[in-house]
Amino acid sequence: MPPSEATEDPDRFLRELFARAVERADPMLCVPAALPQKPPGRVLVIGAGKASARMAEAVEQSWGDVEGLVITRYGHARPTRKIEIVEAGHPVPDPAGSAATARILSRLKGLGPDDFVLALISGGGSALLVQPGGDITLEQKQAINSALLASGATISEMNTVRKHLSRVKGGQLAAMAHPARMLALMISDVPGDDPAIIASGPTVGDRSTPAQARAILEERGIEIPAAVAAVLAGATGVLPPGAAQLSNVVNRVIAAPAQSLQAAAEMATGAGCRVEILGDAIEGEARQLAQAQAAMAMKIADDMAPGDRPVVLLSGGECTVTRHGDGVGGPNAEFCLALALALNAAPGIHAIAGDTDGVDGAAEVAGAIVRPDTLRRAARLGIDAGKMLGRNDAHSFFAALGDQVVTGPTLTNVNDFRAILIAPPAEG
Repeated sequence: MPPSEATEDPDRFLRELFARAVERADPMLCVPAALPQKPPGRVLVIGAGKASARMAEAVEQSWGDVEGLVITRYGHARPTRKIEIVEAGHPVPDPAGSAATARILSRLKGLGPDDFVLALISGGGSALLVQPGGDITLEQKQAINSALLASGATISEMNTVRKHLSRVKGGQLAAMAHPARMLALMISDVPGDDPAIIASGPTVGDRSTPAQARAILEERGIEIPAAVAAVLAGATGVLPPGAAQLSNVVNRVIAAPAQSLQAAAEMATGAGCRVEILGDAIEGEARQLAQAQAAMAMKIADDMAPGDRPVVLLSGGECTVTRHGDGVGGPNAEFCLALALALNAAPGIHAIAGDTDGVDGAAEVAGAIVRPDTLRRAARLGIDAGKMLGRNDAHSFFAALGDQVVTGPTLTNVNDFRAILIAPPAEG
């Protein structure tokens, strides 16, 4: 892309940056590079996550026909030959996920030291791989999950709770395959890329405690049913790091937000921009992060002179939203709406924010685009941006303007992507 196109067509430029970030995390690229030679003897492929079907497709491309079963989100299946793909509910678990998880567990029973398990783990696996612990019902697990999503809890907090309410998370899935050898390939959607947090770490030991899980629920004001309280009152099945049942497991992160941000940075640099990567593990309330990044962008704009290179601010991580209203929103759309309000039509500043899996919150929309005229166009339509933000209705706001980013399922997931483009002032 010639240098002028970054500022001559900012929308296209930002959408191409987002597409490049997603492309960098395509399982068809990162899985084959991480696979060893196909082991002799029995090989079983299992997995869960929004990218798991695409990962399974990549495995078959490299290893040929292998048996297995993976669980992915509705609409994310791929045409594999031998590895069975089951679609299930996300972000709230459903009976299809529970039934498919039970089938995976049955396949792990009776494996021996000469058997090999390949686990394909990606973001979304926490909801898709579901077997409630103790006497907890699926309905209670669904209620807890929904409440956590609406509470503003971080992904680390949510997954700590999920582990201790589960029979498969926190290393328990891998323990059921012992003494078979296991390689877990992971695509990270969590800040810091901690394997113990990705999909709630079904193949990774964890040092958190049931008491910590209960404290999170209490701090977030979430009602604790008696069955949940009973599970958290004692020892759960979560395994500590170094447990003997995990001795034959190798966990490897093969794609992460930092790599995707770097791919976008290289593209922007090639387009003549100066790039600042603010971080790949940024957390916090979407609207607060938007205010901070808007202030940063406006300061950069104030210091720019005609003829300076455009500046691109890149960031990734996991924004959260504490629901106060009944609108249709998601962290990336809410970030964009709050950013538009904070920028207040500042000239020369455009932005994009999107979830790299193509799904922002519960909406089938990746995110949105912000322009200097966003608020003005909304006002012409009779839309009050502040009120829309107040009721968490950012997706409706950008839908009315035609400024949504809609990709469909990307079949990968390396968390949120944000880019702010700051153009220099015009000559004269």
